[in-house]
Amino acid sequence: MTKPVHMSAFEVSAYLNCIRYQGNLQLSRQNLFALQRQHLLSVPFENLDIHNHKPIRLDLESIFRKVVHHNRGGFCYELNGLFYALLTAIGFDAWMISARVHKKEGSYSPEFDHMALLVKVDGDTYLVDVGFGSFCLEPLLLRKEVILKDPHGQFIFDQYDDGHYRISQLEEDEKVPQYIFSTQARKLEEFSPMCQYHQQSPQSHFTQKKIISLARENGRITLSNDRIKISHAGETEEERFDPILFEKKLDEIFGIMLMGNY
Repeated sequence: MTKPVHMSAFEVSAYLNCIRYQGNLQLSRQNLFALQRQHLLSVPFENLDIHNHKPIRLDLESIFRKVVHHNRGGFCYELNGLFYALLTAIGFDAWMISARVHKKEGSYSPEFDHMALLVKVDGDTYLVDVGFGSFCLEPLLLRKEVILKDPHGQFIFDQYDDGHYRISQLEEDEKVPQYIFSTQARKLEEFSPMCQYHQQSPQSHFTQKKIISLARENGRITLSNDRIKISHAGETEEERFDPILFEKKLDEIFGIMLMGNY
């Protein structure tokens, strides 16, 4: 497994306050589920630094300041990297993995395009992901061909090839692939080239529009360049606005002002 990233007891406490976690820290399935849920309900998925030309480096100290002290979110490398540091500081057997995201034409993106986590607890292994935007609310038991019910939908694993699992969401009994992954443990620095790519390449979907999205118990709220989308219990409402009002909407909805250093 990858070497745990050090997080002090003070930092763990501040992080737990940030995600409004009030449970104990016993190494149990129940607490793992509660931690992921609280993280997703508290910390948004967002790419705003990319559009403000503020470099994102895979430095956990600066990511911690950004998320915990400055009420911000991030994308997969930041959010799952930070959540990994929390879980290992608590004592969970967790490791980072590389995932390749499904593309519309049916192929999969390059290695290290997405970071997720695997966590072993109570004798089982779970896929843990707090950095994929609209996805599951709770960890997914890594067991093939079993329908997994989650508050945000139904999911299923299958074997993609000899080295990769595939996770799909079930929509009207059809498998909609999300990404493929191997169980090989990775180091944070291995994701740096793709982290740079997603900040700089016009081919990356992260450079094409601003987005910030936060999970809710029965849906999510998403703000992009010129629209607000709210989903609840399978229903979706959408509101358009003048793009010049983006930062005003960002403050009103998420309480975020894009000012200061971290």
